[in-house]
Amino acid sequence: MNAIRGAEDPDQELAEQLRQAIGRLVRATRGRADALPRARAELLGQLDRDGPQTIADLAAGRAVRHQAMSRAVKDVEALGLVRREADPRDARAQLITITAAGTAAIDRDRKARRDLLATAIRERLDDAERLALQQVPRLLDKLTAP
Repeated sequence: MNAIRGAEDPDQELAEQLRQAIGRLVRATRGRADALPRARAELLGQLDRDGPQTIADLAAGRAVRHQAMSRAVKDVEALGLVRREADPRDARAQLITITAAGTAAIDRDRKARRDLLATAIRERLDDAERLALQQVPRLLDKLTAP
């Protein structure tokens, strides 16, 4: 096994291999399965996961400028994927909320990614590999626990 640039010990090398493999998996599934452009999918995903937010909150969550997020919101709003609502905590602010159409769009992409992975698991892995893979979600959750 080749040493990975910057890896000083076996745990660092494993961490780098894992980081690269997860990145390849995410890019491959999104590239082959997603119908939504990435920026729209990320915006809708953030709203779906975290609930209604202001444009400022959305911009901070995506690490983009307020103006860029404002344009992105206008784009998905014009498609009926989000709507604006009054913020009950601040009469001057508006909350951006995902609509049923937005939820359906993000769910279609998620299902397409899931189906793509399920097909790859079924066609490319043997029983022992599938058993090993069943441990991965729990282990990843353990690695990312607070």
